[in-house]
Amino acid sequence: MFGRRRSPRLETERMVLRLPAHGDFGAWTALRVESRAFLIPWEPVWHADHLSRRAFTNRVYWAHRASRAGSALPLFLIRHDGALLGAITLDNIRRGPAQMGTIGYWIGARFARQGYMREAIGAVVTHAFGPLDLSRIEAACLPENAASRGVLEKSGFKYEGVAQGYLQINGRWRNHVLYSSLRGDRRGRSDAH
Repeated sequence: MFGRRRSPRLETERMVLRLPAHGDFGAWTALRVESRAFLIPWEPVWHADHLSRRAFTNRVYWAHRASRAGSALPLFLIRHDGALLGAITLDNIRRGPAQMGTIGYWIGARFARQGYMREAIGAVVTHAFGPLDLSRIEAACLPENAASRGVLEKSGFKYEGVAQGYLQINGRWRNHVLYSSLRGDRRGRSDAH
């Protein structure tokens, strides 16, 4: 368990989910720039250097370190034709009695509402409940983010409640609705696993 781990690679019908690489900088920057207006209402404020090569390089190094340490699984969604679609991260992985993690995700504006994120969430949930042996996955989104709520619900996540002042989004502390998926979910039908 302490040696070098193989880089995670999850495959779905239409894409591969893999760690970001330095060579993804151009595609990532282009997709973030073109999707800026689509993403900003749902994300923390972008730092002045958000789109810089240096910030991206740091992001790649963090992704690989976190994956090796088992604390996060930050994956890019790469369509089989090579197009970068967005990203999904299983973060805050906690072991011991918790055996849980939190997912967060974003998708480029032109790829939204085409089922890609549902496909990605399904792959990450299957991996989390299988090889990673987690028991619970949490997700949170703004109450008015109907698209995010919809993809979570279609992915088998169940609504749990509201967290007050949960995250700073677009410069303001915002309430979020909380969802979860449980391995062996007894709360009702779940297509996520």
